Amino acid sequence: MKQKDRAEKTQQRLLDAALRCFAEQGYDATAVATICDLAQVSKGAFYHHFDSKQAIFLALMQRWLAALDQQLETLQANMSNVPQGLRSMKGVLGEVLRVGGYQLPMYLEFWSRATRDEQVWHETIEPFQRYRSFFEAMLNTGIEEGSIRAIETGHAARILVAFAVGLLMQGLLEPEGTDWTEVTDLGLEILMQGLKENEPQ
Repeated sequence: MKQKDRAEKTQQRLLDAALRCFAEQGYDATAVATICDLAQVSKGAFYHHFDSKQAIFLALMQRWLAALDQQLETLQANMSNVPQGLRSMKGVLGEVLRVGGYQLPMYLEFWSRATRDEQVWHETIEPFQRYRSFFEAMLNTGIEEGSIRAIETGHAARILVAFAVGLLMQGLLEPEGTDWTEVTDLGLEILMQGLKENEPQ
């Protein structure tokens, strides 16, 4: 096996082990040694790939956010108009819920750490700002194409992000007993009723 391949496999083992440790024990209770033991690598190997426990924590957060970014890029590339694109958000949320349910404690750790760690806060707020900009640009396009009524798109973008995060949290906390695709459909239809251009009288 090539050295590069071995290094990538070691890094992946460390990330997977850290994800499990942080999710099960929390950030503060997890030691680098615990991650190394679970990954079956030395501390030297850990510090070859990551400068600190915080660094691997942030790497996990970036891995999660990259998956969200990919979903949004796919949504944007495939939409025929803005209302259709917004309705496609159910696919983004559905995929996150499908792959992320077992990682709920880790997601909670991200947001919890952001309230106490300035660097984690900066790493967390930047994607939120990016997602708001994404939806604001989408809404502005909708106004230009005539499918969205004239609104304050910055405020509306914040509402869309809040809607997505709220559904994500509910779906991860209560995955059984509720059809979250149906809930998402209904929520998007309610939002679209408020956003769509009024029909001429």
